[in-house]
Amino acid sequence: MKISNFKAIFKTFIAVVTVSVVFAACSKEKIEPQQVAGLSFINAFPTADSVDFIVDQTRVNLKPLKYNSKIDYLNLFPGNRLLGIAKHGKNKFLASQRFPLASSVGYSFFVLDTMDSNPKKFLLLEDDLSAPAADKAKVRFVNLSKDAPALSLAVNGGTTDLFTNKAFYESTAFTSVDPGESLTFNIKAGESVKTTLPNVKIEKGKIYTIYAKGISTATVDSLKLGAAIYTHK
Repeated sequence: MKISNFKAIFKTFIAVVTVSVVFAACSKEKIEPQQVAGLSFINAFPTADSVDFIVDQTRVNLKPLKYNSKIDYLNLFPGNRLLGIAKHGKNKFLASQRFPLASSVGYSFFVLDTMDSNPKKFLLLEDDLSAPAADKAKVRFVNLSKDAPALSLAVNGGTTDLFTNKAFYESTAFTSVDPGESLTFNIKAGESVKTTLPNVKIEKGKIYTIYAKGISTATVDSLKLGAAIYTHK
């Protein structure tokens, strides 16, 4: 499927908005605010190849998106939107799927695979962007390592796990955590620590997602089982 050139569409969009503003300024009719959904993109597909993120027929990134790359929330019209990826600079989808997006809702969209035989190529999660409790942060956990066992998340030195036994493709709700300047998060299978996320600054009032990534049996170090964190913004 051919993908439209982003810059051309962007210029057209600016022109349409400009004309709309002119007409609105000349009209006494009330202009209703446009409802939008927020969509954040995370490339969790463990490969050395860079990709482009496509919404309907529009490439939304200007730079190639490497493994672990993230795009902060995009404002999209709600509805049944076609989301997918292509090899960087190419005009053919590697994988795509339609997802319903609701107005005034934030989402995280993870890319996991491109194989037609894999029904779990993408994961779309609704984000709870309500403010954390006073003097707290919020964290959730997602297991995106397809060959890992069920995994748990714990703060190193904590007395209990934050989340337990999440299989591949499973996620948790957000939970309140105490802020800290340099925390280490342990990703565990049972009591065995499989990987760590060290020296993480957790700030009060902020919202985070921590996810397990990579492949346990990978021979390339950068693609092996690991963990990553991002802030919702």
